[in-house]
Amino acid sequence: MLNVLVLGGTDEARRLAAALAGREGTHVVSSLAGRVRDPKLPVGEVREGGFGGPDGLAAWLAERGIDVVVDATHPFAARMTASAVEAAGRAGLPLLILRRPGWSPGPGDDWRPVPSLHAAAELLPALGERVFLTTGRRSLPVFAGLADLWFLARSVDPPEGPMPPRARVLLSRGPFTVEGELALMREHRIDVVVTKDSGGEMTTAKLRAARELGLPVVVVRRPPAPEGVPAVRSVQEAVAWLETVAHAG
Repeated sequence: MLNVLVLGGTDEARRLAAALAGREGTHVVSSLAGRVRDPKLPVGEVREGGFGGPDGLAAWLAERGIDVVVDATHPFAARMTASAVEAAGRAGLPLLILRRPGWSPGPGDDWRPVPSLHAAAELLPALGERVFLTTGRRSLPVFAGLADLWFLARSVDPPEGPMPPRARVLLSRGPFTVEGELALMREHRIDVVVTKDSGGEMTTAKLRAARELGLPVVVVRRPPAPEGVPAVRSVQEAVAWLETVAHAG
């Protein structure tokens, strides 16, 4: 029996769990961080909540007899990825990183790449007064000091911590449509869009809408991937890699 731990509440993590469900000789445990109130659950066994850092994760891996770890967390979950790398290394277990490809600008796009949320906040006053902020509920404190700007902040759950004084929160979960994003940006007279380079199709509509409206998009780059760890970009590649691990064992 190959015991697989899949980290992450992403669409890729759910599809990987579904692809492995029912496969003879494979048991999958999906781990969710528990940061979303009503997460979309994968098929099979699910664990919710943190592990307590690399020490806690390493202990859990040993306790459960896990054979292989797949980190399919969000591309910006750098802390969880670092914990997975350290814990798997201590346990002597193979680790695979599954990351969807990032976005690339196309003709007509006006993208302003930045290395961090703080860099995005510094750039905004030069780009417009009305901001569509789509970087997640935990990011709002970074923009709290921009009192001269107005924000439409969209997130799945209510934001935490300080917020910009002029902000409206929109609770919504993708996927979104280009038509819906166009209507939203026009209704709120948006001047600039801020996003993380999350990749995937669920939230690309805002990028296409911004292109059609001629709006600049501040794109926060992904944190660098850990060196020396195998990585794939699709569920199919992850399944093939796991088959190789199973045959090697």
